[in-house]
Amino acid sequence: MNLKELVGIEAAKFVKDGMTVGLGTGSTAYYLVKELGRRVNEEGLKITGVVTSSKTEEQAKELGIPLKAIDDVESVDLTIDGADEISDDFQGVKGGGAALLFEKVVATYSKDCIWIVDESKMVNKLGNFPLPVEVVPFGSHNVFRLFESKGYKPTWRMTDSNELLTTDGGHYIIDLHLEVIEDPHALAAELDTCVGVVEHGLFIDMISRVIVGKPDGPQILEVPKK
Repeated sequence: MNLKELVGIEAAKFVKDGMTVGLGTGSTAYYLVKELGRRVNEEGLKITGVVTSSKTEEQAKELGIPLKAIDDVESVDLTIDGADEISDDFQGVKGGGAALLFEKVVATYSKDCIWIVDESKMVNKLGNFPLPVEVVPFGSHNVFRLFESKGYKPTWRMTDSNELLTTDGGHYIIDLHLEVIEDPHALAAELDTCVGVVEHGLFIDMISRVIVGKPDGPQILEVPKK
């Protein structure tokens, strides 16, 4: 088994009968969903899944995991998802899989969140991984120019066929190449007020624990309560 698969299996242990579970998106979350599908089919685990992308929805349906839309549940008991970077103080960057808006909606309406990553995603400070910003198409080039003027080194997220990538929500993504984010809270607040920005990949103060894949086995890191 690879590290991502071991972490996905470990994370699935936190899912209990009767839970409504947010199912993340990405290469690590894939193994979580796979393990939950196994438990549903082999152990009779009774859960309701809430997906964060069309890709995860397709996988969950194939595995026979019962699903509901986020708007059809009052809250989610636990969301388990991957991350692209996690800093020493447990802030995160997500959105490498272009699902950041739906991921943040599901996480926001969750009672608890866990991130599952391999150890390469753990960093001192955020910023080396480009920060995704999801924008509405109308006026998006002006938003891009605004980011240029601020020195954020923006690039458009493109498809393999070199067209502008469109998210599940019908938006574009601008990636900011910041190298180091000294104050994630301040940058998140700034992006929140930027007209045309739908959402950004800074996930601030959202999790209770991280499960990190290491060669000697998964390590569970508890996030200090504030």
